[in-house]
Amino acid sequence: MLSKCKFYLSHIAKIGIIITCIFALSASSSKIEAHTTNKNINKSVDLSTMAIYINKEEEQKANEEALQTYLWGSLDSYTGDLTGYGANCALCTGFLACTGADVRDGTDTYIDKTYGEVRIVASSKNLPCGSIIRFESKRISEDPIIAIVLDRGVLGNDIDLLTPSEEYAYNYVGRSSITYDILRFGWEK
Repeated sequence: MLSKCKFYLSHIAKIGIIITCIFALSASSSKIEAHTTNKNINKSVDLSTMAIYINKEEEQKANEEALQTYLWGSLDSYTGDLTGYGANCALCTGFLACTGADVRDGTDTYIDKTYGEVRIVASSKNLPCGSIIRFESKRISEDPIIAIVLDRGVLGNDIDLLTPSEEYAYNYVGRSSITYDILRFGWEK
């Protein structure tokens, strides 16, 4: 019987050691948790935040697409003749009719606050000053040409493209029939 007691005592001792180890491990992990603090205890989490963020991204994308359509969408189209002219032409003063700017130095572009650097054209009063047009002429450029109406002296739907000189106009623009899109009617208010 004494040997059975020793056997049970040794097993009880082993179980006691195991329990002590488990208790010690759980106590040590409690100490680790006791040292960490959660600074967000009293704050709530809004689960709809991600949905709002996604909706704002979609809204921003839609706004950008609307802006591109607004800027580059055609309001109307006209067909007329395209010719080139230089500020030094026989009937030219060298000053733009819409702004009075002196272009005798060869200037043929204008910086528009919305469209950036654009070419300068003359038109009839069918197009108000500040109108933005887009047309294609492979003789002048492989890309579509964006221009602003800053001069007068043309009839009907014809357009005259300002060039650095009359020689340049004759050699590189010539005369051709084009269809052009109106991107903006007149100056922005």
